[in-house]
Amino acid sequence: MPSALPDGEPVPADGSLPASALAGAASRPLGFYLHVPYCATRCGYCDFNTYTATELRGTGGVLASRDNYADLVVEEVRLARKVLGDDPRPVRTVFVGGGTPTLLAASDLVRMLGAIRDEFGLADDAEVTTEANPESVDPAYLAELRAGGFNRISFGMQSARQHVLKVLDRTHTPGRPEACVAEARAAGFEHVNLDLIYGTPGETDDDWRASLDAAIGAGPDHVSAYALIVEEGTQLARRIRRGEVPMTDDDVHADRYLIADEAFAAAGFQWYEVSNWATTEAGRCLHNELYWRGADWWGAGPGAHSHVGGVRWWNVKHPGAYAAALASGSSPGAGREVLADEDRRVERILLELRLLDGCPVSLLKPAGLAAARKAVADGLLEGGPFDAGRAVLTLRGRLLADAVVRDLVD
Repeated sequence: MPSALPDGEPVPADGSLPASALAGAASRPLGFYLHVPYCATRCGYCDFNTYTATELRGTGGVLASRDNYADLVVEEVRLARKVLGDDPRPVRTVFVGGGTPTLLAASDLVRMLGAIRDEFGLADDAEVTTEANPESVDPAYLAELRAGGFNRISFGMQSARQHVLKVLDRTHTPGRPEACVAEARAAGFEHVNLDLIYGTPGETDDDWRASLDAAIGAGPDHVSAYALIVEEGTQLARRIRRGEVPMTDDDVHADRYLIADEAFAAAGFQWYEVSNWATTEAGRCLHNELYWRGADWWGAGPGAHSHVGGVRWWNVKHPGAYAAALASGSSPGAGREVLADEDRRVERILLELRLLDGCPVSLLKPAGLAAARKAVADGLLEGGPFDAGRAVLTLRGRLLADAVVRDLVD
């Protein structure tokens, strides 16, 4: 089941933000994340805030059905306009995620995007992305999305091997994600991403190489590759605990990452974030870069998280509770926190260090600076950029990024 929300102070009923959050807003990019919490089935590894029809039955989910969900998101977009007041910024990025956004009608996704356009305006070069499961779209659906203003799409591929997909409880067949790339290109999508997962129990190096070959051969301009994390409470965690499938160890994850990075580099992809590669700078996911660089974004939908000017908040998780809050004229926010300067410094290091250009050395305190010098000596940080004032991970440093970050934030 979905993981728990963090603790925080109450969100005002009208969703209002402190004046400090809006100070200097014009100098920061603004994005929107629209969460669609519906899935046809629950994948065994997933702990996202998503719900199948069975999980919603008898729990008030009728208040937020797939049929009226777009109306609810439109209502929250209008709330965002009231909260942000006369903020003049057009929206730079929109990302529709889930869940499976493409379980909704394409016209619903276009209508949600239209609400953002109507209330805020879109930048001339706005990036507009939706996630999609390969089995939930066809050429007509993709053409309707493209005509409605979407210009980037991300397909969940995970693996090219059927036995790996079966362990993950993925329902698409091998080959379908690659066909989706061709269909998206034919519909006019300039930017297409494939998501891969490595380290699934039972996956071999040859399986992983086959997945990489299939993904690269499909012709996307962006690929994301994530190590499988087995979250407590998921079906996969229970299967591993019962001994039905083996747990993959960290050394295997490291080997798979190296295999991926080598294959992507040979195919003309460059890493720009630890788990993301693109063929061109224009192919990078600008929306995710907003997150990594601490910009502003409004997250609409059950369980969605937002950040504006150092204030972070999150919505109630259940679709029924979300619908009820909006119906009462209240913010669906469940809690929030105002980040102190030290919190923001630490978060900048945590997030920016994962990027190709790293983080400024000036963010480091004496202990962190000493740790950075040692990381350079140990081959975890690049020496040249460090001398120029940037902490940039080496390939080996990317493998140990979490440990490097822990040392640098001291």
